[in-house]
Amino acid sequence: MADLTAFWRYGVVKTLRKWKAAALSPLMAGRGEAAVRSAYGVLMVPNWQDTTFRYCIFGTYGRDLADLLLGQREHFVFVDIGANQGLYSLIAAQNPTCRQVIAFEPVPATHARLAANVALNGGAERTVLHQLAIADSVGEVTISVAEGHTGTATLAGRESGAPLGGGVTIRTIDAPMVNPLLAGDLPMFVKIDVEGLEAVVIAELAKTEAFARVAAIFYEVDDRWASAGEIESLLRASGFTRFAKYGRGHHYDVLATRS
Repeated sequence: MADLTAFWRYGVVKTLRKWKAAALSPLMAGRGEAAVRSAYGVLMVPNWQDTTFRYCIFGTYGRDLADLLLGQREHFVFVDIGANQGLYSLIAAQNPTCRQVIAFEPVPATHARLAANVALNGGAERTVLHQLAIADSVGEVTISVAEGHTGTATLAGRESGAPLGGGVTIRTIDAPMVNPLLAGDLPMFVKIDVEGLEAVVIAELAKTEAFARVAAIFYEVDDRWASAGEIESLLRASGFTRFAKYGRGHHYDVLATRS
């Protein structure tokens, strides 16, 4: 029964949402609206040429993370690593118990849309934006940005020296620079979506003093370029004991929480 439910939710329903996005986006784009209300209830600056934006508008990502964020009942800080245009930062800010949103998005054009969306939804006073990527080194690197799909921007493969087509220069920071950016005393809920560098980001976070305040991490896994076992081992070594899978196939999400 569980396998059948997962097939329906993450196979059939998600595919239908993708088809809906593809079919209706041209019609919506022709309206020339100043802002578009997404299926998640937040407003976004139009960006119809981008697949990630269309998925946000038509609810293609499902309700898993959105419901987790809206369901938090104790005061918390939401840390959005790989925020893109800010969907989950905007959703978290809808919850009155979210006292602060800290969002990291290193790609300049995408970061500009993130900032515009935060302002559009009136959450700027509780939101801190960083045009930075968390990595294992400090400096400037080239990130690959696919035309028409900002959600696939990746640093994966840079260690091999392979050239990255369609790249832009971004700034990276490591654990010592991350730590002060996460200063505070409230528990943190962290989302990580960095297209293959999740293990690197988690390893850097684990080196910070702030990591002791992380109560939950919702991270993306794609078995084609990431090791779910490696990430789980890193988190278990830092006191995380519960791992809930959301999705099916080679591409899914995991919620890790402490006992």
